[in-house]
Amino acid sequence: MPNLLLVEDDTNLGALLQEYLIDKGFPTDLATDGQKGWERFVAKAYDLCIFDVMMPKKDGFSLAKEVRMSGRDVPIIFLTAKSMKEDTMQGFRTGADDYVTKPFDREELVLRIEAILRRYRKQPEASEENSRYQVGIFTFDYSHQQLVSGDKSVRLTSKESALLKLFCQNINQPISRSYALKTIWGDDSYFNARSMDVYITKLRKFLKEDPSIEIMNLHGEGFKLMVG
Repeated sequence: MPNLLLVEDDTNLGALLQEYLIDKGFPTDLATDGQKGWERFVAKAYDLCIFDVMMPKKDGFSLAKEVRMSGRDVPIIFLTAKSMKEDTMQGFRTGADDYVTKPFDREELVLRIEAILRRYRKQPEASEENSRYQVGIFTFDYSHQQLVSGDKSVRLTSKESALLKLFCQNINQPISRSYALKTIWGDDSYFNARSMDVYITKLRKFLKEDPSIEIMNLHGEGFKLMVG
């Protein structure tokens, strides 16, 4: 069964949610602040993390950044009482896979967990023959999630890699927004669309070293990776 890490500083909520997740078949470890959450994360392998945003010692965004910098590709769901757009965007910038605003329905949270785990399991292992792409001055190694230019190498997240692979398979061809969302996120909901925008911004930043490359916005249609 998938192992979950729950980091929640509200001890009552944390204990109740941990008990509920275990009852639903998800072995779940609980930490009550960001620092303890990080210590648990480095000590054990987890299949999915659930982080509260506002926590003592280390907030959820900082914890998520450390998780991403660790190189372990683990999906993250944020729990927060905030609902401001900028907080949601910050969550996605740190690599969130989903964002749940308190109060929330526990059954809905379980459905979101199951959907995210299914998406991660579906990601196919690419063979060496079809996992390397040349994009301008860059070599993109999908199987190792690396973007290489000369002696520089950037490690991509699973979502960044999946998006870039989709673009590389359709160079100079339009890709509809809905198709990209359904292919990589599983559905084209508003929050997934905002998440995709963040990842496309990151890809543009990585690729800007080569001026012949541009990820174009096609108004009302989607995107196009232009390589001159």
